Amino acid sequence: VQLQASGGGLVQAGGSLRLSCAASGNIFTYNSMGWYRQAPGKQRELVALISRNGITNYADSVKGRFTISRDIAKNTVSLSMNSLKPEDTAVYYCHAETNWGSRYDNWGQGTLVTVSS
Repeated sequence: VQLQASGGGLVQAGGSLRLSCAASGNIFTYNSMGWYRQAPGKQRELVALISRNGITNYADSVKGRFTISRDIAKNTVSLSMNSLKPEDTAVYYCHAETNWGSRYDNWGQGTLVTVSS
């Protein structure tokens, strides 16, 4: 599985960004897809997740501001981020969990999101 993330950049606090992740395969065969982030000096954390059956899950810190969505026909997952805060600054990683006999974590390259105050 190859994951190609795009859409990061620099934005002022209160602004919006949209991240996209294009997968090389049929995302409907994946257990889930999601976005994680890692800020400097911190551990990587889950931001948002969408399961195969479409159930979404969000970190408390982004609930009501971020929305994860998918386009199965295009094999893409997106993260719409609104009301961005400086503490959202991080490298964001696209993730896909697959299980074709054994569970595996697939990661895309990170995309940097910087929110200025």
